[in-house]
Amino acid sequence: MESMLLQTGDWGFVLSNWDFLLGGLVVTILLTITSLGLGFLAGFPAGAVEVYGDGWIRSLVSKTGVVLRGTPIVVLMVVVFFGVPLPSFPDAPGLDFSSDAFVAATLALGFRSAAYQSQVFRGAIQSIDEGQIEAARSIGLSKTEAVAYVVFPQAVRRSLPGFQNEFTIVLKDTSIAFAIGLAELLTRAEQLYLQPGRSSAIIEVIITISLIYFVLTFTTNRALDHLERKYAIPEDSS
Repeated sequence: MESMLLQTGDWGFVLSNWDFLLGGLVVTILLTITSLGLGFLAGFPAGAVEVYGDGWIRSLVSKTGVVLRGTPIVVLMVVVFFGVPLPSFPDAPGLDFSSDAFVAATLALGFRSAAYQSQVFRGAIQSIDEGQIEAARSIGLSKTEAVAYVVFPQAVRRSLPGFQNEFTIVLKDTSIAFAIGLAELLTRAEQLYLQPGRSSAIIEVIITISLIYFVLTFTTNRALDHLERKYAIPEDSS
């Protein structure tokens, strides 16, 4: 029995350090939320510019998106953390992580997410009949107002399936934040089994955090599925 891969003592070790893993989980969740939020705030305008913009601004947005999508996320994080002159932020009270590293990771993940979300929104915007813009203009709305009040609500609803994929990608990519010293869930798991005499707990620790990632992904995707069904745009029966 001593040679068993999964041992009771190792599971006890994992359970006794649940609060340590919980701290990493909090960082992972917060980083996912802030990154997706930034990605949304920058991604929708970028997608709209690619559809309705022209000239240098459209070209700039398009080329920036190509660069962000083509650059490894670890490179983006390191460049933002060490190469961008960001102001120093005070560490959040009660949270055991560096605010500077958290902000840098959010910017890197957020703008890379914006590059992908812009393509999701671009496709959603292009799926909306141009006649709706013309109808909105005919009742006195400007083009910007037509996009904001007519296109935006529909595009967000149609983009939910693509947003599910982006959520999963960003959630998993938070683990790359270890490169700039931000101890999220995966990093803390590694710190546990690298303790002297705890190498036998590798499998137990990995199984535990894998289940945590699965629960986060599964519950969020099911919630997004529910929103998609609830707010789905009825198909035109004509």
